[in-house]
Amino acid sequence: MPDAAPLLAATQLLDYRAPSVVRLTEDRKWLRLPQYDRIGAIYDFVRNEIAFGYNRADNIPASEVLRDGYGQCNTKGTLLMALLRGVGIKCRLRGFTIHKELQRGVVPDLIFPIAPQEILHSWVEVEFDGKWINLEGFILDEKFLSVLQQTFFGNKSLCGFGAGTDCLDAPPVRWEGHDTYIQETGIEQDFGVFETPDQFYSEHMQKFGRVRGWLYRFIIRHWMNTRVRAIRSGRLKPSRSAIHDHGGIADAA
Repeated sequence: MPDAAPLLAATQLLDYRAPSVVRLTEDRKWLRLPQYDRIGAIYDFVRNEIAFGYNRADNIPASEVLRDGYGQCNTKGTLLMALLRGVGIKCRLRGFTIHKELQRGVVPDLIFPIAPQEILHSWVEVEFDGKWINLEGFILDEKFLSVLQQTFFGNKSLCGFGAGTDCLDAPPVRWEGHDTYIQETGIEQDFGVFETPDQFYSEHMQKFGRVRGWLYRFIIRHWMNTRVRAIRSGRLKPSRSAIHDHGGIADAA
């Protein structure tokens, strides 16, 4: 058996000793819960109390994600890992890329053609009951996912608006002791397992280029976050007519 200590360690990104993270853990009394409920409570917090949205970069510490109050697959994953390790739950990261079609409808139409074809992605693997369980279903908060389910009611598959699933009506996103997914069908490359997000981002980073990187950080992501908030609140309805035959999304209304 490999040493479990690295899978519980704090790092620069998994900064679960930061005051804000410690305070949250103590306020929620997660350490008092049995392991199953401890994982579930933290998972639900990250899924629904940290809204789906886009931070300034992938490689930011958990405490910054918590302060932002929103995140996407990579940043919410960092926060999830930090909170899990902070209460003694072993976890690690699995790195991937997803096809950019999964972000269509969230990325503004004007920008979509210049977006990278593959986007850096990850999920969290948590050890429970003697096995490793994949956790990816925390990415979209329940309110945002509910709007997609209502808008595309009757469509089993969806690839767009941050979702990549073949069971939109009932995707496996709840913690019930087994794998959870919401972007699985968009996966392109599999980079394997990493002990920490620090290691993952030291080897793999989204390649925007200097100009596109600046545009993303200071303009595009704010535009994307505005669209996400509008969809969540019902002020911007995704267009049903934009669904391709294969279940993808062409545009937003």
